[in-house]
Amino acid sequence: MEFRILNKDLLDVDILDTYESMIWTDRYSRFGDFEFYIPANRQTLELLKEDYYIWHRDSEHVMIIEDRMINTDVEEGNFITVTGRSLESILDRRIIWQQTILTGNLQNGIQKLLNENIISPTDPDRKIDNFIFEASTDPKVTSLTVNTQFTGDNLYDAIVSLCETNEIGFKVILSDDNKFVFKLYAGQDRSYDQIQNPYVVFSPGFDNLLNTNYVESKKNLKTVTLVAGEGEGLERRTTTVGGGTGLDRRELFTDARDIRSETSEGDLTEAEYLAQLEERGNEKLSEHQISQVFDGQTENLIMFKYGVDYFMGDIIQLENEYGLMSKSRVTELIRSHNSEGVNIYPTFVNMETV
Repeated sequence: MEFRILNKDLLDVDILDTYESMIWTDRYSRFGDFEFYIPANRQTLELLKEDYYIWHRDSEHVMIIEDRMINTDVEEGNFITVTGRSLESILDRRIIWQQTILTGNLQNGIQKLLNENIISPTDPDRKIDNFIFEASTDPKVTSLTVNTQFTGDNLYDAIVSLCETNEIGFKVILSDDNKFVFKLYAGQDRSYDQIQNPYVVFSPGFDNLLNTNYVESKKNLKTVTLVAGEGEGLERRTTTVGGGTGLDRRELFTDARDIRSETSEGDLTEAEYLAQLEERGNEKLSEHQISQVFDGQTENLIMFKYGVDYFMGDIIQLENEYGLMSKSRVTELIRSHNSEGVNIYPTFVNMETV
């Protein structure tokens, strides 16, 4: 595999094609990351500087070099380990500076967060000049709504929470004119439960799934949350989201003291305030679901090829050797290259057991 190195000004400076091993991970609604293990020399150290970028033609995501570790060994030789995260991690450099209320269209709300904290903030020192927002026209994105508020939250964490609660992804890609372009998107359904798109099925029966790991866990499951907003002691304003009885009821406390009824845009009504508490409760419950995750090595040249037949965020049909079938979303793709060759490992998060 060949990689391009870009400097801080996003200018192409060299090719990286010599390394002992490489791991490159793309994700649906979080930043990706990478690791290179490379023989160390002066040229390599000069090329792979912190805050430089790495580009690979088979990935939408450009990575930022953040860490370098040099190991010297008289017998084994000297090596440098270079790691970092994808452009989505830029959001982690900002907080939501002031109280911000989001109501109505979700995409407009996320654009508001980006405008006020990266694209056109009131403090020019906070602005990132080449960062832009590109609106989605996909109804799976444009139909979503939000009713919440943030104050001081990390911008990346807030956007991850909004996207994962609504099962959509986001990405920051590098345009041809060197702009950081933020986009919301939703994968296509390619499972048996639809007829609009060709099916994509991974199964040992098709010889396109070489090995799998399946993990299912209920230990993090919560079914109901008490959401506590502003106020003190017994005077705190609360609401309950979710439910369940007996052993099937698993409770969670959500501290939503940061949600205020007195805002810079005026006072919220009781219904508006409770709606924001309920949305916060739903966000927290979405983080405490039954975990059902498939990962495995696919045979990328048999039947279905990533980047041609299916893409990040798509919902595919998955079956393992025990006949367990599921609609699963592609949430992660790991590419690795070492002495044994190139491997591709997608991670599939179960949408529903069928």
